[in-house]
Amino acid sequence: MSVYARYPSLKGRHVFITGGATGIGAALVEAFAGQGAVVSFIDIASEAGEALALRLGGDVEFAHCDVTRADALEAAIGDAAIRRGPIRVLVNNVANDQRRPASETDVATWRAGLAVNLDPTFLAARAVEPGMKAAGGGAIINFSSINALLGPAGLSAYTAAKAAVIGLSKSLAREWGVNGIRVNAVSPGWVVTERQLALWLTPEAEAAWMEQVALKRRIQPDDVARLVLFLAADDSALITGQNLVIDGGRT
Repeated sequence: MSVYARYPSLKGRHVFITGGATGIGAALVEAFAGQGAVVSFIDIASEAGEALALRLGGDVEFAHCDVTRADALEAAIGDAAIRRGPIRVLVNNVANDQRRPASETDVATWRAGLAVNLDPTFLAARAVEPGMKAAGGGAIINFSSINALLGPAGLSAYTAAKAAVIGLSKSLAREWGVNGIRVNAVSPGWVVTERQLALWLTPEAEAAWMEQVALKRRIQPDDVARLVLFLAADDSALITGQNLVIDGGRT
């Protein structure tokens, strides 16, 4: 039996998650499924997405989607809403934190960074807004990062996009609050995913990170998922326009 909270308001509610096949996204899919939600998720990684949907079964469905194609993203959202009912929760999780010095970032690379880390957040939110309004409200959770607050080197496009996500979330919260739509951002610290372990989270880097945080343990994808559950549920009914940091006290 889980020792963590259950949210009755999420049971049967249609949740749409971008970038849900691996890492934090997969933890989000599993967490919402565990609450009895109707979960639709998309990713460009078809094999991982299909395997996750098959393992979880029930009301979990996966669809392949390249979120850098606006038409494909909007079509995936529209199809999910038609087949499975109005989307009441949107989690804009998809991202790519590829490292590159600013001096080596040409226009095409810059635009590519924004195309995956910023544009889908706005486009997906815009796509679900009419259905949420008609349904009487909803919750949108946009993923930013503590990098937007710290501004590390080598992540110019990613950091700019994640900073923009915070501003966008506040703007949409103000604009759509009259229709009962809440919009918040979540800024995780260094979350231990397979990608981070494979590419950047060396023992030396982790030791340096642990010196900077107040809570001396790894941030796991499930830790982030539990925060998102709360923001999606009616328990957080008066929280909107906020950027909630989950980083073990790094910032």
